[in-house]
Amino acid sequence: MIKFVLMVNRQGQTRLSRYYHSVELSRRAALEADVVRYCLSRKKDQCSFVEYKDFKLVYRQYAALYIVVGITDSELSIYELVHNFVEVLDKYFSRVIMFNLDRVHIILDEMIQNGHIVETNKSRILAPLTTIDKMVDS
Repeated sequence: MIKFVLMVNRQGQTRLSRYYHSVELSRRAALEADVVRYCLSRKKDQCSFVEYKDFKLVYRQYAALYIVVGITDSELSIYELVHNFVEVLDKYFSRVIMFNLDRVHIILDEMIQNGHIVETNKSRILAPLTTIDKMVDS
């Protein structure tokens, strides 16, 4: 099960966070800071799967962006999910995604619900956004 998804930059600033289990707001900032510090301090030749407290972290770096996922199940499936997520983002956004975080949340919600992977097909993931874009254009 997926506990949370974080998107952070190289400076450690959280750009997006989505939690799939309850974490108090006061604890979220500390958790994010600790997790991000832990992942950013690792070398590129180290494994992208890390044991952390009562769950595992799976992270990948894409350019200046890190995507970190806290999980309790299979690391490899989540590693592929992160790659698929980035491919969907790349397909929808030609360049800058940070100005369209509402769209990123929609994409993430199409892929993951209640901490479980529900969709990986890129066309199906992007269908709601395509519909929204058509409505806005007309």
